[in-house]
Amino acid sequence: MGMPITIKIVGLVSQNIFDRVFEYFESIDEKYSPFKENSEVSQINNGLTSVSHDMNIIMKLCKEANEITNGYFDVWRGGIFNPSGLVKGWAIKNAGNLVRNMGFENYFLDVGGDIEAFGKTWKIGIRNPFNLSETIKVLNIQDGAVATSGNYERGNHIYNPLGKMQNDIVSLTVIGSDILWADVMATAAFAMGREGISFIEKQKGLEGYMIDNKGMAIYTSGFNIYVG
Repeated sequence: MGMPITIKIVGLVSQNIFDRVFEYFESIDEKYSPFKENSEVSQINNGLTSVSHDMNIIMKLCKEANEITNGYFDVWRGGIFNPSGLVKGWAIKNAGNLVRNMGFENYFLDVGGDIEAFGKTWKIGIRNPFNLSETIKVLNIQDGAVATSGNYERGNHIYNPLGKMQNDIVSLTVIGSDILWADVMATAAFAMGREGISFIEKQKGLEGYMIDNKGMAIYTSGFNIYVG
């Protein structure tokens, strides 16, 4: 998927379990990467109209995400389909289901900084975007998700479909119960710039932490319940 993946599972775990999870992520990359010539996403961009069952699910979720975020989450850019911003969270959620179906209730999945943590309470750090070796907040997460969008590691890879690229914030973290929607909302809220944290405040079941380009942090009213 073009990003680091970390898996931690509590219990008597065989290598086969880790292999199955990584194989799943590899299959997701083969199917949904817009950079692979034979992926279904690339085939859609080359004119494919009859899509697979899973791709149909992804397209419906992308449409729903676009409506919920008032157009700020948009997988179509210049007529090119790229659902990566939703597929990552969807894949993490499915991988977590895979781990639980194998009998493990305590696990931690981190894919490019987007995290699902189940079972025991896991401590998850929010990095200082101006000094990546520093942790500025530590969160206590149990049966939940943390997703962060920013431009401090991968550059300006999140665009604003409703206007010019924003540069007034550098990091926006969202906490929720579902990694798919936490990831989608973090991406959309980051594209909104300073208004993003107000958008998260209005979303039921979500909390957020935003850092602007001057290093000032603004967070939602319920964020501190997660701070350890």
